[in-house]
Amino acid sequence: MFRKGIAEIKAYVPGKPIEDVMREFGLTEVVKLASNENPLGPSPKALEAMRGALDSLNIYPDGACLALTKKLADKLDVDPDGIVFGNGEDNIITLISKTFLNEGEEMIMADPSFSSFEISARAMGAKVIMVPVRPDFTTDLDAILEAVNDKTKLIYLCNPNNPTGTICTRDEVEKFLDKLPDHVVLVFDEAYKEFVDDPSYPEGLDYVRAGHNVLVSRTFSKVYGLAGIRVGYAIGHPELIGGMKRIREAFATNRLAQIGAIAALDDDEFLKKVTDVIREGREYLYQEFERMGLPYVKSHTNFMMVDTKKDIKQVFVDLQREGVIVRPAHIWNLPTWARVTVGTMEENRKFIEALEKVLA
Repeated sequence: MFRKGIAEIKAYVPGKPIEDVMREFGLTEVVKLASNENPLGPSPKALEAMRGALDSLNIYPDGACLALTKKLADKLDVDPDGIVFGNGEDNIITLISKTFLNEGEEMIMADPSFSSFEISARAMGAKVIMVPVRPDFTTDLDAILEAVNDKTKLIYLCNPNNPTGTICTRDEVEKFLDKLPDHVVLVFDEAYKEFVDDPSYPEGLDYVRAGHNVLVSRTFSKVYGLAGIRVGYAIGHPELIGGMKRIREAFATNRLAQIGAIAALDDDEFLKKVTDVIREGREYLYQEFERMGLPYVKSHTNFMMVDTKKDIKQVFVDLQREGVIVRPAHIWNLPTWARVTVGTMEENRKFIEALEKVLA
């Protein structure tokens, strides 16, 4: 009944909702540090703009997102014909796989990385090649390059990588690109780029402007706090983006989402406030993990990986009893690790207090 290969796909499992934990454990207050959401909420400018547009919800959105496209193109100094918007970055990833992958072709990705890459590729009948990250959790670009062959069509490079929080440096990426065959499209997933401080971090847009066969996917869900309205986009050469536009949904990005995203692009004050909070929170969590003797991975994002040294399935449940939700990393074959979103300092302290209690 299903399309070939669908039955073998493991569905995406999101972070556990707050409401479920409240109901299950009889709690009235729960801190969710499982889905890398913005701890400060949505961009205030986006909220104000969307509130002012509620009376127009009977009108279909602009399917081409012309105003939002122009705003983003001006801000990033890119060709507006090289931008396509979607219903969140997940939708963009699906659109990329639908546009470029034929049945029997191959897609390469790091393992672990964002599972939507695998799901969308398998849905198109492509073969998925998973390349393990290095022992330090960084993406092994040399091993990915060794996996490339005549059937390789797409490579998804999550940079910074989710769930590890690590980056590929500019030198690594440029050496990789120099050796990559022309028939391969390299996709940079840059959902967390705004949280990166490292000067060696490469922006995928530099390679778009240089004419490389690359796409860059980004989102308004993280630093702008607009996960609930779903706005994602891809940038690339107009010829590549043109193929995606041929098959995108007619009204993939809803009216409020477009209005909110346009306003968010002007909210530089909020962006700085968010990144400052994340930077402070990361340093606090590093110090606390070191004090507790727990191994962790230094992160370039708004989340980090920590080794609890205990069965993470049980730790996951025990933390919920204490009113804290994290992401158990057994789903990435890391049976004692957790991925933890950086919250407000109050939320971070509550997490550490709960973690110490359940690990005692």
